[in-house]
Amino acid sequence: MARKNNHIRLYVDHPLRAAQRVSLTRDQAHYLFGVMRLGLGDAVALFNGRDGEWHAQVSEAGKKGGVLTCADQTRPQTAPPDLWLVCAPIRRERLSFLVEKAVELGAARIVLMQTEFTQDAKRVRVDKLQATAVEAAEQCEALVVPEVTEVTKFKPLMDGWDPTRQIMFCDEAAAGAATSLPDTPPPNTTHPWAVFIGPEGGFSDTERARLREVATPVSLGPRILRAETAAIAALTLWQSRLGDWT
Repeated sequence: MARKNNHIRLYVDHPLRAAQRVSLTRDQAHYLFGVMRLGLGDAVALFNGRDGEWHAQVSEAGKKGGVLTCADQTRPQTAPPDLWLVCAPIRRERLSFLVEKAVELGAARIVLMQTEFTQDAKRVRVDKLQATAVEAAEQCEALVVPEVTEVTKFKPLMDGWDPTRQIMFCDEAAAGAATSLPDTPPPNTTHPWAVFIGPEGGFSDTERARLREVATPVSLGPRILRAETAAIAALTLWQSRLGDWT
């Protein structure tokens, strides 16, 4: 759904409170004043992942900078479910799309993983992907921007895995098998989870065996899905069963 032009949201790395003045970077100033054509007194919604969302107004505007002044808090700080998306890098434009949709679907962290069949790990620009995550959070009313991590190899990732974080393993070899996620989360727990999505070509037999030792294998249906489609389907499935859609 398109965002209304009069509700522009901006992520800032700055404390937010009443009467707080927030200085803009050159890129932010260009976006607000050059692209969106805002002027003095115009409204902007600010968030920083810590202090909720704030209504602010333009108090200084220039080509290379500007200042916004916070007026009042419009939404208290909340966090998405403690859900990580762990995925293998794919081609650049498709990976950017995957990150954007993961943010929209409520992933709290996006972990990039190099598997045996990963082909694009060396060309990943994490800074560009993090910028994509920021833009997606601004547009989808999120209050938190997920971190996009540097690429980690599968074995050290699994060797250092926190056993309290459950894994939903999307296994293309289990096509047609029944989903084994619980219908509802147990009460009074935080339920940290991670969804694992493999690369083009899937996980190797060794990786699949390692995951099956510790993970909940889940089928995404009888068809082989592209990685970005599988990520969207898996996050949707998890949110509908265990997330903040329930």
